[in-house]
Amino acid sequence: MKEEACFFHSITVLKHIKLFGLHPVFLFSQREILLIQILTFLQLILIVGVVAYLTVNLIYLVRLEPVSHELDEPPMVSVCVPARNEERGIQACLLSLLKQDYPNFEVIVLNDHSTDHTGELIQDLAENNSRLIALEGKDLPESWLGKPFALYQAFQKAKGEILLFTDADPVFEPHALRTAVFTMKERGLDALTLMPKAEFGSFWERAVQPVIFGFIASLTRFKNVNDPNDKSAMGFGAFLMFKRSAYEAIGGHEGGKADVLEDVLIAKRLKKAGLKLLVADAKRLFSIRMYHGLREIWIGWRKNIFLAMKRSVARALYYVFMVLAFLLTPYLILGWNVVAGTGVLWAGLSLFGVIMVSAATIKTCDELGLNRINACLFPIGAVVMAAIMANSTIQILVFSRTEWRGRVYPVKR
Repeated sequence: MKEEACFFHSITVLKHIKLFGLHPVFLFSQREILLIQILTFLQLILIVGVVAYLTVNLIYLVRLEPVSHELDEPPMVSVCVPARNEERGIQACLLSLLKQDYPNFEVIVLNDHSTDHTGELIQDLAENNSRLIALEGKDLPESWLGKPFALYQAFQKAKGEILLFTDADPVFEPHALRTAVFTMKERGLDALTLMPKAEFGSFWERAVQPVIFGFIASLTRFKNVNDPNDKSAMGFGAFLMFKRSAYEAIGGHEGGKADVLEDVLIAKRLKKAGLKLLVADAKRLFSIRMYHGLREIWIGWRKNIFLAMKRSVARALYYVFMVLAFLLTPYLILGWNVVAGTGVLWAGLSLFGVIMVSAATIKTCDELGLNRINACLFPIGAVVMAAIMANSTIQILVFSRTEWRGRVYPVKR
């Protein structure tokens, strides 16, 4: 009789717990259902808060449009390019720089002990282009990291009143220098750093890179970094332009010779000195395919993502939690509501949260020029980013080292 009573009680429960005509797959206790409802409520609050913050932050994003008119008395610009094992992209990068429609510039490229064909490609271009100055890097001094030292050497040969520090893989539109110099003069800037259009190839680039790019953008409070009275700063190594006087006043790259995050930290030194910086979107000026495939993504971000957290485990855990809670758990909570049969209200709230997250990820795809279908890859990207953060934390805190381009650098604890 007891068995029959339990059976009929279960049938009754199943009849009364329905969601859109579907029975729950498993029976949950009232305590478990209450927990799911609480998590649904907290999840929705988090999603609304994050979406509101991202929306407001984007309002303050400055977007540069190409400038085509002639500039009055255009200053000399020295473009400094460090290159170490960059045979894949160095030719396209340098050719795009040499095709600038700006009338007064030089390109200084330093081959930093490359073991591939980078040096040969640079020399071939230099023989046919008088604007291109090819340098061979000196041995790396003990107190320096590779990229800051390469840029420092290039700067020593530079003649320009304006200095542009970039990487060896961006591809520039012909109007890039003209637009950047016009912006510097029009806004009375001491420095300008620009975000490129991102190019994506493999599955893992489309899954992971948008998540990390979105994460970086969310950490960059555009209102604050562009406020001369606020010490917040951000720098993007693919495009850092300085007035020569400002660069020298803050000690240049020599002042941050051991900085892994040399682009961010040199921007911070500039703001700390009371100089004027603009951070802007420049998708119409240049583009970059930052990494090719999962291995390069992993090694590339591992070297500095934990350092960007100021070596704080608590900060790293907080941001990993926020990324996963925004991009992954909304789908899990929706699934739990469906399986538990918590009712139309709670399933509807969790579904609304998923819709908001989907809208945010679709907007990110639009910003990055990605097909919207790639928004469904963001949960995978969030998990990979969390794993990279964990690996970076171990590299820095346990092994006290980081590596890049075949060099291993000690990191002080």
